[in-house]
Amino acid sequence: MADVKDKLLDAALPHVPFDGWSEAAFEAAMEDSGLEPALARGICPRGAADLAVAYHKRGDALMCEALEKADLEAMRFRDRIAHAVRLRLEVAQDKELVRRGMTHFALPAYAPEGARLIWETCDAIWNALGDSSRDLNWYTKRATLSGVYSSTVLFWLGDDSEGHADTWAFLDRRIENVMQFEKVKAGVRKNKLFGGVFDKVSEAVRAPGGSGDMPGHVKR
Repeated sequence: MADVKDKLLDAALPHVPFDGWSEAAFEAAMEDSGLEPALARGICPRGAADLAVAYHKRGDALMCEALEKADLEAMRFRDRIAHAVRLRLEVAQDKELVRRGMTHFALPAYAPEGARLIWETCDAIWNALGDSSRDLNWYTKRATLSGVYSSTVLFWLGDDSEGHADTWAFLDRRIENVMQFEKVKAGVRKNKLFGGVFDKVSEAVRAPGGSGDMPGHVKR
């Protein structure tokens, strides 16, 4: 079924810049792919909305493949994060597909799913970079990177500089903000007054442990 969905997605992509992730794009994809409508609807009950999700997840998969081939050990840690975000944008290729996706996931009915997809992208980045945190840091790392990623996507969509040089400079500045935040956290932990409280709270909050354990839990 995954191959069939990929075929339907590929057929939809040329139509999305003009029709968005809409019913019109989905119907055109069914016609161009030659799939029976009943089969297409069975695979994508929500029509183009399911294809928009599939397009985003395809980008995550391509990013992870590229990260596996990258020489991350030769990079500073902050550069690894920047490289991952840059790869994620580059695999999107067509800005209009991303712009249409942002418009789609800005709709109230799809906004929670859009936020979840961004979180999953950042989770994939941290996992690819070898993050082993299972306490509060698991959440703060993904939350801060979600902010960096979202703001960088918005900047990138409006960037017409050569080679998107302005976007990569913007990304570097945002990651510097994250590094400063991490320094503040480290300072709090070293503080005699607040450090112990912070550590207890951090240890009490646990990362998701698998199916049925989202978005995490507090140890009893």
